[in-house]
Amino acid sequence: MQTIAEDTTQALQTDFLQLTGTDHVEFYVGNAKQSALFYKTAFGFQSLGYAGPETGVKDRASYVLQQGKIRLVLTTALHSDSAIAEHVRKHGDGVKILALGVDDAYSAFEETIARGATPAVEPITKKDADGEVRLSGIYTYGETIHLFVERKNYNGAFMPGYRKWESAYNPSETGLLYIDHCVGNVGWNRMNETVGWYEEVMGFTNILSFDDKQINTEYSALMSKVMSNGNGYVKFPINEPAEGKKKSQVEEYLEFYEGEGVQHIAVATHDIIETVCQLKARGVEFLPAPPAAYYDSLLARVGNIDEDITPIRDLGILVDSDDEGYLLQIFTKPVEDRPTLFFEIIQRKGAKSFGAGNFKALFEAIEREQALRGNL
Repeated sequence: MQTIAEDTTQALQTDFLQLTGTDHVEFYVGNAKQSALFYKTAFGFQSLGYAGPETGVKDRASYVLQQGKIRLVLTTALHSDSAIAEHVRKHGDGVKILALGVDDAYSAFEETIARGATPAVEPITKKDADGEVRLSGIYTYGETIHLFVERKNYNGAFMPGYRKWESAYNPSETGLLYIDHCVGNVGWNRMNETVGWYEEVMGFTNILSFDDKQINTEYSALMSKVMSNGNGYVKFPINEPAEGKKKSQVEEYLEFYEGEGVQHIAVATHDIIETVCQLKARGVEFLPAPPAAYYDSLLARVGNIDEDITPIRDLGILVDSDDEGYLLQIFTKPVEDRPTLFFEIIQRKGAKSFGAGNFKALFEAIEREQALRGNL
């Protein structure tokens, strides 16, 4: 396995898209108004924009939320014959669009199509009194779309077609800062094809790889490869199921999502203890804590850390380290009734890895939840 530093150098040499980060994540949901209330109440997101019949959009309603650099768009169909409604019928609430900031959305489309991408959104320029936003998009795994967003000539809150959304209900933020990475689940024997697609079409590089010998428990296993663009602003780990005694978490996801898609979104914070305390107080449910032995050996495994171990243990936060430092992370339970999409809260204290030392404890916790659902 190559080191992150070696692979980052290689990625910079092939980075033709020059991504500026994740512009926004759009969910297709059954009821956007209620979903927006959930993300405001539970996660502390703030009202930003709205599009719907009142703004001239006749087929959907979309609510835009923001916290730090994170923007979520929650979209619902207004008619049953909509592709949005069909997406929700099949998959349940889930991520449809991973939007990426670019300097030139038209060039990004032409470059990726020339490299073999399937078009999803033909290049278009949207304008209003605050300027213009140029958009284009391509399909990635499953029905997921990468939307290229060029907003350097726009001064509005979100983009043309949306009006400012003002609300009397504005719960405080919870310390979430930006999207650290987004993880996708793909089907059996689809890992190499998906990794190759990101390399050839997007110019990404595989910076870390884990096989089923590294990610396994007594019952299940999976494989994972981390894809990164050249500057490291955008990282997409890709998971594929592997053979095990029982059903893996990836298999459960694929069964209930009815296809490939985004498994979880990792959001960063500068104070994970405070953030998790706030999220728990607001009703966000997290996976159960690992056994006490995990924390008894924590310092011997990762070295000294700045935080007090007591609240880390009490909250069930996981800790791992690499050559650059350490990280703290915790995972929510699925945020809807289907056991599909969930969130990771992560605080990096120098570490650039993804918590490999926590895989066993994490996946055993997930398996305990699977067993309760009768899906292990």
